[in-house]
Amino acid sequence: MADKRFMYIYHGNGMTMPEGEEAGREAMARWQGWMDGIRDNIADEGAPAGKSHTVSRDGVTGDGGADPAYGYTIVTAPDIDAAIEMAKGCPMVEDGGRVEVCEAIEM
Repeated sequence: MADKRFMYIYHGNGMTMPEGEEAGREAMARWQGWMDGIRDNIADEGAPAGKSHTVSRDGVTGDGGADPAYGYTIVTAPDIDAAIEMAKGCPMVEDGGRVEVCEAIEM
């Protein structure tokens, strides 16, 4: 059975960017180390998210909602449990944020 594709959607709940060049380099090194560890399972490294807007039938808000997305990555894994296990080592989780994991259903 072929691996399935899963979306990692990063949520920070008000997390801030590292202050200063050194802290920024350390943060990037942690992310790169984690991604290198799951490299064989990455289908799309994704990207950080810019300021988000929420569209609903009531209109549009520019605040990103209660829990804005900070970015995404697409990974492959045999099942949701394996995808969750890989997400546990994400720096976002270690820093108090969350990784939403869901299967990307083929249409």
